[in-house]
Formats: sequence, C-alpha cells, structure tokens
Amino acid sequence: MLPSNSMNALDQDLQMITAEMVRMLSLVRESVGFARGALIDADAAAAERCAGNDQQVDELQDRLEQHILSVIARRQPTAKDLRFLGAMHRALSDIERAGDYAVHVARSGAELADRPPLKKYTDMKRILEVEDAMLDTTIAAIAESDADAARRALAMDEEIDELYEQIQRELLTYMLEDPNTIGQATKLLSVGRYLERLGDHIENVCEHIVFWITAERV
Repeated sequence: MLPSNSMNALDQDLQMITAEMVRMLSLVRESVGFARGALIDADAAAAERCAGNDQQVDELQDRLEQHILSVIARRQPTAKDLRFLGAMHRALSDIERAGDYAVHVARSGAELADRPPLKKYTDMKRILEVEDAMLDTTIAAIAESDADAARRALAMDEEIDELYEQIQRELLTYMLEDPNTIGQATKLLSVGRYLERLGDHIENVCEHIVFWITAERV
C-alpha cells in the first residue's frame, strides 16, 4: 500500500491534469468562436486570434503529455486512475487536431470574407453552434467525471454529419448549375469538411472519457 503522502501527491497530479485538460478544451471552444466570427461575420481579425489560441493549445498538449507520462512512471496509479491517465493521453491529440480544424475554418473564412457568399452559411453556422455545445458538454464530462454528459456530447455529432451531407449536396448543385461558382464552392466544401472533422475529433475525446469512467469501449 502506498503511503498517504504519495496518495495525496497522486490526487494533486490528477486534479492538475483534469484542470489542464479542461483549459485545453476551453481554448478549443474559444477557437471555434473565433472560427465562427471569421466565417459567419467575415471578421478577418478573428482568424489571427484563432491562430494565437492554437499555439497555446499546442503548448498545453506538449506539457500535458510529459506530465501524464511522468505520473504513470512515478505514482503507481490504480486501475481506474491509470485508465484516466491513458484516456487523457489519447484525448490530447484529438483535442489538438480539433483546434487545428478550427484554425482551418477561420483562415478559410478570412479568405472568403471579401467575396459575396454563394448562399447564407446557415448550415455551417448551425454546425458551429452544435460544436460549441458539444465542447461545453465535453468539458463538463471531464470536470465532473460524468459519462452521461460524454454520451450526450457524442450523440450531437450525428446532427453535424447530417448537416455536412446537406452542405455537400447544395454546393455540388451550385457547381453543376453554374461553373463560375466552382472555385468558391470548392473552398466551402473544404470548410464543411473541416467542420465535420472537428466534430469527429471531439466525438473521439468523448469516447475516451466514457472508457475512463466505465471501462466500456463505445
């Protein structure tokens, strides 16, 4: 049995890792807000803020990877704590990739800002709203060790996939009806894909959370 001071040190490490995971996800949620500003509100400055946020996400990922591996090596965690550490370690790359896709959306939004939109970005705006809610629920799932919250966030990805398919159909119709729209429609297809992939990475994070808490693979 570990001495109590080692147990306390482990608990402190786990709390610190939880807080930093929440901070990393919160930064990505902020990045999604900046991406929305760049794309929906044609705010080019938001794209720069999104890129600055992403740098912080990358730095946090590096620091957390080292911290998690150090805790596994030094603290002899129990099975559930080890599941937490392993799940968070796997989640790091998904959170980092979600942040990258937010930057791609923001930069594309800045590039499209000086052109009149082909159509209102209603579906893309809705995807960004869903992703904001998805991230908010994922943050709660980690902070409160809540598997049900993680499952609720997981389920939100279905709407994102449906909206992405709708975006694809509409943009392909534009291209077929008017070849002059091909360049802009192709750029918007890429934006739709970035948004869909962002949702997929948050979905992966939620799967890791469910495994940590329940030991069940989703």
